[in-house]
Amino acid sequence: MLERYAELMTGLRTQPRRWLVTGCAGFIGSNLLEALLTAGQQVVGLDNFATGHRHNLDEVQRNVGPDAWARFQFIEGDIRNLEVCHTAARGVDHVLHQAALGSVPRSLEDPITTNEVNIGGFLNMLVAARDAGVKSFVYAASSSTYGDHPGLPKVEDHIGKPLSPYAVTKYVNELYADVFTRAYGTPSVGLRYFNVFGRRQDPEGAYAAVIPRWIAAMIRGQEVVINGDGETSRDFCYIDNVVQANVLAALAGPDGVNQVYNVAYGDRTTLNQLFRYLAEILRGQGIEYDRPPRHADFRAGDVRHSQADIGKARALLGYAPQYDIEAGLKAAMPWYAQFLA
Repeated sequence: MLERYAELMTGLRTQPRRWLVTGCAGFIGSNLLEALLTAGQQVVGLDNFATGHRHNLDEVQRNVGPDAWARFQFIEGDIRNLEVCHTAARGVDHVLHQAALGSVPRSLEDPITTNEVNIGGFLNMLVAARDAGVKSFVYAASSSTYGDHPGLPKVEDHIGKPLSPYAVTKYVNELYADVFTRAYGTPSVGLRYFNVFGRRQDPEGAYAAVIPRWIAAMIRGQEVVINGDGETSRDFCYIDNVVQANVLAALAGPDGVNQVYNVAYGDRTTLNQLFRYLAEILRGQGIEYDRPPRHADFRAGDVRHSQADIGKARALLGYAPQYDIEAGLKAAMPWYAQFLA
């Protein structure tokens, strides 16, 4: 099914469109920006640098070259400002909405700001997309929506009660998108991301994700901390799989839109396994890490196990993830080694 994605990317080069990527200076947003510019597209980017970084944009600029970079228009602004959202969406064909305040722990510490950005800002973007008459509105949903539902693998139609304010905001996003489809005909697709990782994922800060945080600690010879007994499992998804899902969703046919999809690899890796994978891959890069991890308490709001059923995305979008956890880590490691040198 990778042929479907390859065909779409080839088609874009002959029929360029205008895209809006919110959160374009962030981890996922900057990778989407790079892929679209490389494919010859016109891209508007919106970011307020709350969690994104200028150096991510600088890296994209170096990677794509001056001709592609000239097709990029950057707007520094906040999605909580409706006027800014309208300006960014004007004349746009496709919206890839990635801007949000991520992190379960952050939402537990500051639920108000998380709500303002993830719900208020999301609603602003939906209104702006509706008013601009966009062809598609693809947004970053989250596997946190499954909450306390015990079933594995996770299937889109079966969710439980949210376990954090962040999870609440992401579920509300899905509800709003559905209402806008029914009330206004705004075509939308929600992508429930499962533990995305890869190049340009920030290893610093209190809310850094586990993979970049551990890689940084290992490269620097620092202690690795595992929350719980290490048998907590996640469906880790490499960034290139996520880029593929976004493009497929934005260009989906009538059967594929107005849906929510799991975006993952469809497998489970425990934190103990992840630790071993990282140590082994770093050893292959000439970096020896022989310190045992320290186990701390489980984090509040975390689910014990997570694994996605990606059958729906395969069937309706043609999604075909290329990278499993080990292939993704091997692909990402040179970037981390250079970034943390």
